[in-house]
Amino acid sequence: MTSWVSRLLPRNGRSLATASENQRAEDRHRHQEAYGYFLPIQTRWQDNDQYGHVNNVVYYSYFDTIINQYLIRYCGLKTGLLTSPMVGFMVANQCTFHTPVSFPQIPVAALAVEKVGRSSVHYRLALFPPKPTKETPSISHWDLSDGFFFGHPKLAHFASSACTTGSSVHVFVNPATSKPVGLPEDFRRGLLRLMSPAPG
Repeated sequence: MTSWVSRLLPRNGRSLATASENQRAEDRHRHQEAYGYFLPIQTRWQDNDQYGHVNNVVYYSYFDTIINQYLIRYCGLKTGLLTSPMVGFMVANQCTFHTPVSFPQIPVAALAVEKVGRSSVHYRLALFPPKPTKETPSISHWDLSDGFFFGHPKLAHFASSACTTGSSVHVFVNPATSKPVGLPEDFRRGLLRLMSPAPG
């Protein structure tokens, strides 16, 4: 909605319009097509809480896993604090929970990049549960170590609508000074591979 139109609306009308826009964006983010990279996540018995499903806080670790797996595997991130020229500080996290998953399910995490700044990266994330069948998805060692990209046939084993969506922001800093550093060009190229298209 254009800003001049929203100014003409009464305040509660603007709130409803914003809520409607936010809901449409959230609906878009629940679909596999909104993401470029996927990584199966093996849930653990300890992930379940007393209600029999994965505890809310554990989803953040799933999202942290897919982000860092992609950065290490496809962007060349070095993880040694003494040898890496930069380290990532996670400065913002958010999750929206739609439906639960539980051990021993193997959902697939999904990753997109919304913005790449000089030293920061804004991610969009989701978790897609396996489709309800008698057999669990066939996941190989390579799937767990490399993940796969949108269009891979194994995505057919997972629901088309996410059970959880979220976002995160990384700021990369010099490990000695904790001051922001510019992202190397090859690192930036790996991130741009997952840039999501502008909403239509």
